[in-house]
Amino acid sequence: MTDQTTPEPHVARNYAPLDITIATADGAWVSDEEGRRYLDMLAGYSALNFGHRNPELVRAAVDQLGRVTLTSRAFRSDRLEPFAAALAELCGKQMVLPMNTGAEAVESGIKVARAWGYRVKGIADARAKIVVAHGNFHGRTTTIVSFSDDPDAREGFGPFAPGFVSVPFGDADAIAEAIDDDTAAVLIEPIQGEAGVIIPPEGYLRRVREITRERGVLMIADEIQSGLGRVGRTFACDREGVVPDMYLLGKALGGGIVPVSAVVADEDVLGVLRPGEHGSTFGGNPLAAAVGHAVVDLLATGEWQERAALLGGHLAQKLDGLVGHGVTAVRVAGLWAGIDVDPEAGTGREVTERLRALGVLAKDTHGQTIRFAPPLTIRATEIDWAIEQLERALSAH
Repeated sequence: MTDQTTPEPHVARNYAPLDITIATADGAWVSDEEGRRYLDMLAGYSALNFGHRNPELVRAAVDQLGRVTLTSRAFRSDRLEPFAAALAELCGKQMVLPMNTGAEAVESGIKVARAWGYRVKGIADARAKIVVAHGNFHGRTTTIVSFSDDPDAREGFGPFAPGFVSVPFGDADAIAEAIDDDTAAVLIEPIQGEAGVIIPPEGYLRRVREITRERGVLMIADEIQSGLGRVGRTFACDREGVVPDMYLLGKALGGGIVPVSAVVADEDVLGVLRPGEHGSTFGGNPLAAAVGHAVVDLLATGEWQERAALLGGHLAQKLDGLVGHGVTAVRVAGLWAGIDVDPEAGTGREVTERLRALGVLAKDTHGQTIRFAPPLTIRATEIDWAIEQLERALSAH
């Protein structure tokens, strides 16, 4: 029997949303059923980098809705190759494996890395290993939670898949020590999002790139949250001038309209796949390809990346002023921030609830951290207003 006392009695309780029901949205703002407006400082965990109902992306979707939305990969569509070519060029790579969700991109990247390990590197069958980082968040499928150390995502969902070795995030020497002859890849988030926008030490990504190249293993960058303009560059790896062997992309690639994800790599990596070994009915569908191509076109000019960098500096300056005033630490990369709340001001959840009451939407993580990831369409004055509301929420305990 469903619990009729909850706002969504027929929805599985795998989330605990804030007490708001969104009915409409535009740009950086959303409205509830009563018409109250809220500044969206989460942007769908970076899925809405270009704002709610971005006109160019909506136009691309509407145009495609009038033509064809799904063919399956049993047939070719006129939208897939142009999208793949544009995305490959944006990434500086040769091939794209289109999927739907971020978790699917990660699962696909794992399969490709293992196949590459067996067919190119010569690892013995069923012995391939992938090095990952503590505190990672790559999704919640059964394979992925096998190498998660988040008890909420992991406990009660075993048995777990073997083949993963976890080392401290930000420690390149630990990665070097973990690699052996059976290692196919190193899979990391250049910046850990769910962990609280954890930025590794300067030089970490460059050293990981050097190690993986020297040891003959793939470097896989999960840029599903950090990529596509969020941090003031196209990819978080760009902050250190690093190009991984494989990008895992999602979220913003669908423009907040449809789920679009992708594995992007050169042919010597993605070319290991053979027909029938991997697929998706909806992966690369014409509607997704049309929207994804429009997203790539937005990023090709560099304007969104510059905007995120400029406004990110403004956001960092404002947040730094809160340290010691209800905030113990902040970490900012472009328009992406992790804000550690002083326990005396309340828990992260309590502060986000107060923010909601003040007209600002954000999300807590790991107890005492709040994440800000507003749409890149946000204005400096709106950032200022959000910080003013955060000050009020921190002092309202």
